[in-house]
Order: sequence, then structure tokens, then C-alpha cells
Amino acid sequence: MIKGLAITPPVLGRISIGRVIEKNGIRLPQKDNQFTITSQIQEKDGWVLHPLDEELRKDAPNSKLRTIPVRMLFNDADLNLRAEYTMFDRKSGRPMCVGNGDTCKRLTQSGVQSLPCPGPTLCEFGKGGLCKPYGRLNVKIGDDNDLGTFIFRTTGYNSIRTLAARLSYYQAVSGGLLAYMPLELKLRGKSTTQSRRTPIFYVDLVIKEGVSLQEAVSEAKETANKVAEEGIDQAALDAAAARGFGNALFEYDEDEMAQVIEEFYPATTAAGEIGQNSTVVSKLREDLASSKSVVG
Repeated sequence: MIKGLAITPPVLGRISIGRVIEKNGIRLPQKDNQFTITSQIQEKDGWVLHPLDEELRKDAPNSKLRTIPVRMLFNDADLNLRAEYTMFDRKSGRPMCVGNGDTCKRLTQSGVQSLPCPGPTLCEFGKGGLCKPYGRLNVKIGDDNDLGTFIFRTTGYNSIRTLAARLSYYQAVSGGLLAYMPLELKLRGKSTTQSRRTPIFYVDLVIKEGVSLQEAVSEAKETANKVAEEGIDQAALDAAAARGFGNALFEYDEDEMAQVIEEFYPATTAAGEIGQNSTVVSKLREDLASSKSVVG
């Protein structure tokens, strides 16, 4: 296995609750009130829709895709959803600091260091909105590809908090058989004082419609026994995934970096100015360019 390269689940496409539009020559993210499933091909007019998008939309009320039937690839909740506080270089999209609220790995002028992580609101390095929670959820849609997944990326607290809780709970109640639970992603809306009562949308994970929790757990046990008899070793798959994720200091994909900038860091200034840390970051960009093997 190549060291310094995070080995992540194969991705067949993307799940989003918004899209990127061009306004006054600048590409900006625009929120939506439905899911969109795209391929990994991007053309000048945006991402090419995945065939599953049209297939699932046919049965959706008013053709609004607000639920997606999914299964998890792993039994371990933390392997399906990786969520951390992350500060990205807004020009390259590379992670510069990744932490869990306790400790972080930060790219400094002396290399990558392990440092305390106070979280985005208390961190001098990432203050001013530079550091955000960043979550990646990999799910399976359909049965055409056993190990292929679709990825949902988000910097939203509501989605990350809800998904983390649901995954943890379903892992617990199923006796560690999360990969066999019949689930669906569900788009929910809420309004808060911070949103000025404007609806905001986030992603939830629930038992598939028409199936009770008890039935879902029973199905998971039956499916787990069946695949084990067929020779599939789910525990070994989880272990291989854990090794792959831990093979690099930071989890990131070169192809993902432009998407991170485009979706989560809209062009608030032409130069991508990042405030008081701009001098430090400029030096770190040079370090990133010269130490690519260090960060994966």
C-alpha cells in the first residue's frame, strides 16, 4: 500500500442538496430543497446527472427527490461518516489543519504537527470562518456495484450532527450490523433565528419507509447470516477500510479539491483573501507544494 495516500471507498457519483451557478462571472453555490445525484463528470453547465437521479425522481412526489434508499458499506459508523474540523487553503483546496475538538494535525512551517484543537470558535488559526466542520458520508445506492458508493459532502452542523447520531444509534440497536440495515437519506427543513426564519435544509438518515425498527433489525440479522454463509467477511472489509483511511495524515482527493473551494468557499473576494492568517497561509501554500508526499 502506498504510504501517505488515503485509501477511500470507490466513488460512483455525488449526492448534493444544492448546485453551483454562475453569477457575474463567478461560480457560486446555490442551496436547493431536494437531492441531486450526479455522476463524476462535470461539463461547462455543471455536473452530469447520474442515471439513478432520473430513476428515483420518477417515483418522487412532484419529481422532487427528497428521499434516497441507501445502505451503508461498513458496520462501523465512523467509517461511513468521517467528520472533522477542517481548515482548507482557499486557493488549492488542500486541508491545512484537521482536528476533532481535542487534538489536530496542522501543516506548519516546520511540517505537520500534532497540536491542541479548541474547535473553530476558539481557534486563532482558523477563526473568522476559515475552519469548518467537514463531513463525508459514503453510501450505497442500488445493487449494481457491491463496493461502489455515492458521496455526500457537507460543512453543515445540522447534517453532520444528525447523521453521526443516527449512524451510531443504528449501529448500536442492530448489534453492530449497520451495513445490513435498510435505510434512506431524508431531506429535512427547519428555520432558526440565525437563518432569520428562512428554511434551511439538512440531511437525516432513517429506517426505510414502511419498515419498522424491529423489522429493520430482523432483516439486518437475516442478511448478515446469509452473506456470511456465502463467504463475505464484513469484519475484514471494515478492518481494511480502517487501515486505508489511516494510511495518510489527511483524507483528501486531488479531484475533490476544486469542488471543496467551489461549494464551501464561494468567492467572497477576487483574490480569496483569508484575513489575518494570509501571511502564514502563503508560506504554507509553498510548503504544501514542496511536501505533497507528506500530506498524501
